[in-house]
Formats: sequence, structure tokens, C-alpha cells
Amino acid sequence: MKQASGVRQWLGQIHLRLALLLFVGALLLSSCVQYDVGVNFDSPNHGEIVQHIKLGEQLLSFSGNQAQEWLDSIQRRARKLQGKAKRLSKQEIAVTIPFNNGADLETKFNEFFHPNGQKKPAVTTGGNELPNIDTHFSLNQNNFLLLLRNRLSYDLDLRSLSLISTNSNLLISPEELLELEFSLNTPWGARSVESQAEAIHPESYQGKRQLVWKLKAGQLNHIEAVFWLPSPLGIGTVLIILFIGLGIYLRYKFMPDPTVVAPSR
Repeated sequence: MKQASGVRQWLGQIHLRLALLLFVGALLLSSCVQYDVGVNFDSPNHGEIVQHIKLGEQLLSFSGNQAQEWLDSIQRRARKLQGKAKRLSKQEIAVTIPFNNGADLETKFNEFFHPNGQKKPAVTTGGNELPNIDTHFSLNQNNFLLLLRNRLSYDLDLRSLSLISTNSNLLISPEELLELEFSLNTPWGARSVESQAEAIHPESYQGKRQLVWKLKAGQLNHIEAVFWLPSPLGIGTVLIILFIGLGIYLRYKFMPDPTVVAPSR
């Protein structure tokens, strides 16, 4: 089962060193970077942000120290958000960050990819400017008594990953350098919304309980989906009302009416 689908876009924004790493990799025409990011909902009050990052062998061997430092920074950010990061190998890492509700998910997701709360300036190296990548994640929730309607929206501007030389000749296709995926897993399934020109059509699995978007490096990307979850607050309210109603029914059904005065003997 595919887990978390990716957004290599963070590379430049999450850490400027990663942007430099990608540029070096493009110059060498070496192997790609695989970045998968996913949001898994178990219930309205629990879920996880999961990530899987794998660096190519040639890229790692050429700039190993820089790559390791970037992977270490991912571990630090995960721990800061009460998450866990497991090094599967020197070039591969898996990250899990729990969240308690929609607001917590939105805060942690944006904070992980924007640790300073703001975009950093563009980096210039070797006569090539590598601008930061713009990304924004949001989750709007509406309570309909027993159900919670969720609308997830994710915007990614990956145009800065199109690496251009000083004479405007494309050095390497971004798709050849990066593999990017984003996935959404929900207990009842989700529906993709593709109303914008930049919207991406996902692949669906497990009866639409998992949607997987393959992001387009070098382009604008828009991800949007709607899904429903049970509302704990609404369900709890209904159960309380039913419990009170049952108590009143039993009180007057099997016990004497307190307003009726019993006859004296």
C-alpha cells in the first residue's frame, strides 16, 4: 500500500542546502530524489503525517555530507513536532508525525515545511538562481451534527525546480531528477475536487479510501479533496439526549407518579 505521497518541493523551502543538493545532482545528471508525503486519518481525533525520503546513490556519494545534514534536519523537525524519524539507511528516512484534529494537522504540516514561519530568500549558486518553492496546506472542517465534512487543499509551486543554465538551455527535466507524490488515507473514502486549472487527478485505491497524486515538478500543482468523518461531539450529544430520554421514560413507566398523592389508610 502506498504511503504518504510526496512533495519534493519542500527541498528548496525546507532547507536551502537541499536546493543546492538538487542543483549539483542536475549538473551530474545523477539519480533522482524520491519524496513521498501522506496524511492518514484514523478518526477525527487521530491521524499521522507520514513521509518517506530516499536519495539516489550517485547523488549521495557526490555530496554525502550535505545530504546527511539535510536528513538530520528532518529528524530534528520531526522530534520538535512530537514525531518520530527512523533512518532506514544512510540515504533513506521514514518520518511519522501524529496529529489530534484538523487544526493540529494544518499547524504541524505547515510548520514542518516552513520551520521559521516564513519563506527564505532565493539561493544563487554557480550563476544559477534557485528560488524558494511556495507551498500552502489547509484543512477546513464543518460539523453537520453526526458527521464532520473536511475539505483539504494543498497548493505547490514547483516551477523553481526547472533547472535552467545561463544560456537558457534545460539541463535536465525535473521529472527525471525528482519523484514526488502526495497521498490521503481516510476510513470512509475521499473525493477529488478538480475545479482549478492546476488541479491534479489522483489515482484511487481501496475503494477510494486512498487517493494518490503524482506531483508535476516544474509546474504549479493544486490538490483538493473532500471527505467525511464521524463527529464525536455530535454523536456524544445524541447519545446524551437518548440517555436522558430513556431515563425519563423508565421513571414514569415503572415508578409511581410523584404528583399523585397516595390514598391514606
